[in-house]
Amino acid sequence: MEFKKNDILEIKIEDMSVEGMGIGKASGFTFFVSGAAVGDIIKMRIVKLKKNYGYGITEEMICPSPLRTEPLCPVYKRCGGCNLQHLSYSAQLDFKQKTIKNNLTRIGGFPETVCVNSPVGSEKPFRYRNKGQYPIGSIKGKTAAGFYAQRSHNIIPTEDCLINQPTDSLILKTITDFSDKHKIPPYDEKNHSGVIRHVLIRTAVKTGEIMVCIVINSDELFQKEALIHLLKDIPGVSTALLNINKKKTNVILGSKNKILFGKGYITDYIGELRFKISPLSFFQVNPLQTEKLYKTVLELAELKGDETVFDLYCGIGTISLFLAQRARAVYGIEIIPDAIADAKQNAAENGITNANFYTGAAEEVCPKLLKSVPEPDLVVVDPPRKGCAASLLLTLKEIAPEKIIYVSCNPSTLARDLALLSTHYTPVQITLVDMFSQTTGIETVVLLSQQKPDDYIEVDLDLD
Repeated sequence: MEFKKNDILEIKIEDMSVEGMGIGKASGFTFFVSGAAVGDIIKMRIVKLKKNYGYGITEEMICPSPLRTEPLCPVYKRCGGCNLQHLSYSAQLDFKQKTIKNNLTRIGGFPETVCVNSPVGSEKPFRYRNKGQYPIGSIKGKTAAGFYAQRSHNIIPTEDCLINQPTDSLILKTITDFSDKHKIPPYDEKNHSGVIRHVLIRTAVKTGEIMVCIVINSDELFQKEALIHLLKDIPGVSTALLNINKKKTNVILGSKNKILFGKGYITDYIGELRFKISPLSFFQVNPLQTEKLYKTVLELAELKGDETVFDLYCGIGTISLFLAQRARAVYGIEIIPDAIADAKQNAAENGITNANFYTGAAEEVCPKLLKSVPEPDLVVVDPPRKGCAASLLLTLKEIAPEKIIYVSCNPSTLARDLALLSTHYTPVQITLVDMFSQTTGIETVVLLSQQKPDDYIEVDLDLD
């Protein structure tokens, strides 16, 4: 059967893609439908056709899936953020479990019998984020804040994001009203003109401190004293900064900050540990689930007090400091100098003296470090979405710690890296900790156990 754009088809959704789109077939031809759930029977309108697949939107819901729930957000269908909000929370967890397993088998080459533990779910699947990043633009001559629509940079005005903190909406309205009142043009991405580009808001859930960071395409902000006065009146706002980013880029933050008032950072707790959080710091966005994540890491580590631990991609030292409470010594490595500076200060403020931090690429620092410290009993890696550098994976096999704990925010690069490590290590515990409810974001913790040398698998792997 030959299809064309705007055809109306009746299909049943049989599966979901890793992006959270429903998958159905008509006459053997595959269609992807946003906002659809497995089990939905729908009338779909074709919006785009490729050679072997197409995209559609739901025109009519004939029979809804039992997995479906009514999204709470009024801009859910247009916003590119919470793309699983139409699923019940249990169905979201099932989808993420299946995604992890599919990646392990299809990308990693692990057997279908590979076991993924029961998920560590959240008791608070809304209002959990401590960080909001909002693009600023102009809509009908007015300054607007919100989120980008799916697969575009068109801003969807968002009065109140239900996974972020309630105070964010008041802060955003204050800034957009200020921009309009003083005729400060918002950033125009196409022309690289205008001033206010983004607003970053970070909220310390346990201390109540709020940081507002305004990203500008300029060296200064006109009438900034008036804005300072307005922001200081908002309960909880303890510091505000200007971040200078004059580059024509999609990268949100520039490298230079100017403090408007306050200390330029906020502090928050994970468990009993206190952390300094600056605009550029990496800090997990879901504080309640972060405690569960780090508890899982500690349980898998089974530290007895005499171990040497390497924490690679350590960021501001959050995992390092948790491990240091039970290990003999922890050595954290991170390529971002500002993060290492924060890590050292966090260690000092928490009175932890057995955590040491080094700046540089982990694959370069580790061999040098081993000339002066014992070989690690445990290595923890928590890389960015692109996963570990291939050279680091080779270094890990040369160092040969008894255990590796891999914390991942991307199941596809996790599967790839586990496959490269599988010549020497076996995954023995794989656990989803749901850090990103309502979205397709997936956080996984994997315990890898060293195989005995006689059991090493010799394979030819292309690391380029």
